[in-house]
Amino acid sequence: MNDTRRAILDALAAGPVSGPELSERLAVSRAAIWKHVEALREAGFEVESGSEGYVLESVPDYNGPALEYGLDAPFAVEYHDSLPSTNARARELAAEGATDAVVVADEQTGGRGRLDRGWSSPPGGIWLSMLSRPSIAPARAPLYTLAGAVATARAVRSAGVDARIKWPNDVVLTGDESTDYRKLAGVLTEMEGEADRIGWLIVGVGLNANVDSGELPEGATTLRELVGDVDRRAVVHELLSEFDALRGDLEGVVPAWRELTATIGRRVRVDAPGGAVVGRAVDVTDSGGLVIETGERRETVAAGDCEHLRPV
Repeated sequence: MNDTRRAILDALAAGPVSGPELSERLAVSRAAIWKHVEALREAGFEVESGSEGYVLESVPDYNGPALEYGLDAPFAVEYHDSLPSTNARARELAAEGATDAVVVADEQTGGRGRLDRGWSSPPGGIWLSMLSRPSIAPARAPLYTLAGAVATARAVRSAGVDARIKWPNDVVLTGDESTDYRKLAGVLTEMEGEADRIGWLIVGVGLNANVDSGELPEGATTLRELVGDVDRRAVVHELLSEFDALRGDLEGVVPAWRELTATIGRRVRVDAPGGAVVGRAVDVTDSGGLVIETGERRETVAAGDCEHLRPV
């Protein structure tokens, strides 16, 4: 959003303000103020002109300016009604030198999950990708995946759903049985860099929000199914704010993840690159690896597909 328009919205949030006052405060002409107000109206903001000046009556439900308005995190928002993939667009922005950007789409037509699996992304969901350039060693990049999962789970919980995290990156609703869970969201992290530095890092989130579960693969659920339609703008704000706080405190990511885990304490099978590991999940390491007690030894797996098993 244009900086002047953002400043106008910030001023209007405090109550009525006149054109001359805005002109003086922002050091632009009254004609320029009028043009910016008209642009905000075209973007869906309902700005009325009254005896005391301009009044902000309502904010659009879900578009780029609406998502930037009131956002308590330093992300520039690029919104699309439809995209093949928000991660792919974020990679393009990274190649252009951007940072602290988030790409949001109402619909993805070519969304992908882990291992290049398809990801159903119909209109009404929350499909976004957050681009950062962290000054951390590449070995610590998995913490950004965990941070994305924690931020997503916390945002879902703020909407009234008792979400948990299934290692490493699925946000789920668990049931009474040890293997009973339904997937609400997933996190996919991509990065580019060298042996000792990260060039850019993208954390993509796919959250089944205001969509019907019948549009999704078996085993998935949606916020609509659980609590009805939610204010997606509020959920995105919560997610971005939580993620920004976590990336600024990486030491707190693993403890936060442990608080929300659906995996630690469960018997699991992880199909890791070196083969399947079966046992009881007992912890995660400081870099996000899953520690499994197999009965013979403890093994740590850094990546792989995790399945919750019934107790022996």
